[in-house]
Amino acid sequence: MPKLLVVEDDAASVLALRELLTRGGYRVVTAADGREALRLMFAERPDLMLLDLMVPELDGWRVMARARDLSDLPVLVVSGLDDVEHRVKALRAGADDYLVKPFHPEELLARVEALLRRAGHRKWAGERVGEHLRLAPERRAAVWYGGEARLSEIEYGLLQLLVRNRGRVVTVKQLLARVWEDEAAIGGDRVKFGVLRLRRKLREAAGPDAPDPIEAVRGAGYRFVTAEEIDQKGDEGPIGQGSSAQERRPEAG
Repeated sequence: MPKLLVVEDDAASVLALRELLTRGGYRVVTAADGREALRLMFAERPDLMLLDLMVPELDGWRVMARARDLSDLPVLVVSGLDDVEHRVKALRAGADDYLVKPFHPEELLARVEALLRRAGHRKWAGERVGEHLRLAPERRAAVWYGGEARLSEIEYGLLQLLVRNRGRVVTVKQLLARVWEDEAAIGGDRVKFGVLRLRRKLREAAGPDAPDPIEAVRGAGYRFVTAEEIDQKGDEGPIGQGSSAQERRPEAG
């Protein structure tokens, strides 16, 4: 029986959705705010999420962004925002479908069925990256050489983007746009200090003998280097000194 996560803060809407979806043959878990949605997303591993954009704590836009960090979970936005701009924005932000309130119950069930039919086996974040790093998005942490570092939202987003593009340079401009949501790329020092804080936390967690996995590429940006690559380069001197690289578009997920 497929499991659905309903993210909605209106009690009457939650009751109606739970009844409708349960009668439709689904198991239903509910979250009344964005933070609870993220916790349940990882704890319950649902097959699909129905998401209202106006939930408290973390709004639906941020929940959707984090959902894309955690998995390829299908997302059906169910919202009272009925203008084209919001629908287009949601679909471009990662929603798989968009249904405007009020809606006909049969249409909602049909859209859920269609999304589940198209969805394959879901992949979830948290797997090991090489031999010595594991990301733990459910508690926003990284385990580096056996030591766990608890990270801020910015630090975790920074590490995650670098890991996804490991072996490739992510520019300061790209980091500002993806992690700080600074499309104008103003304030590059934020990236430098963000990397310094992230490096310090990883070093404190793993111990002074653990290598630094973040390479600064002069004139370009930063890249994540696996422990295996560090070992291979051990005889060539410190990684990142004097290196350069061409700008490439980083992967979003």
